[in-house]
Order: sequence, then C-alpha cells, then structure tokens
Amino acid sequence: MNNRSLTLYPASAKEMSALGERLMDARLRRRFSMETVCARANISRPTLYKIERGDPSVAIGLYVQVLRVLGLLEDLAFIAKEDLLGRRLQDESLPNRKRAPRRKLSAGESHEET
Repeated sequence: MNNRSLTLYPASAKEMSALGERLMDARLRRRFSMETVCARANISRPTLYKIERGDPSVAIGLYVQVLRVLGLLEDLAFIAKEDLLGRRLQDESLPNRKRAPRRKLSAGESHEET
C-alpha cells in the first residue's frame, strides 16, 4: 500500500481531526470496542486508529465503513447537499432568455382572432 503523506491546509486538517474525534466519540457512546468496530468494518486496528485521528491518507471508503458500523451512514447524505455558492454560480452563468417582442394588434383585431 502507498504510505505517502498528504499535505492539507490547516483548516482542512482541523476538520479531519474533528471528524475523527466525532467518530471516536460515537464509538465510545455506543460502547463499542476498537476490536468490535474493526471486525464489523473489516479494517485493521491501526486503520481505525488513523480514522479516529482524522488521517487524510485513509481512503474515504473506510470512513464510510466505520460510519455504517456506527449507524451514521445516513449522515453522508448531508455532505454538499446545500451548495449555495455552486447554485449561485450556476444561476449567474445561465443565459437570460430573450423573447420576441409582442406583436402589436391593429385596431380591429383581438387576441382570440390571432
């Protein structure tokens, strides 16, 4: 396996660390041992240790496995759900539709006749 180091911006590293803490807290609230989570998620103990430390080198699929074991898989549905910035950018790039000017009716015509 590739043991390369991944460099993150400080804010991103802080978020990863916070995610790891939340996962560890969730495990402890459920009174699951590391061995239980590892067995159910089919991962090694060092991998779970890395996940609970927010190590960015761990594949996201393994984070998903741990979320599943902890019963938190539905939380993934909230990631990037409300993309307000992306929607604004998309709306700005949409072309403004131009309509043909309305045809002027002569004195004797009505809309029903056209």
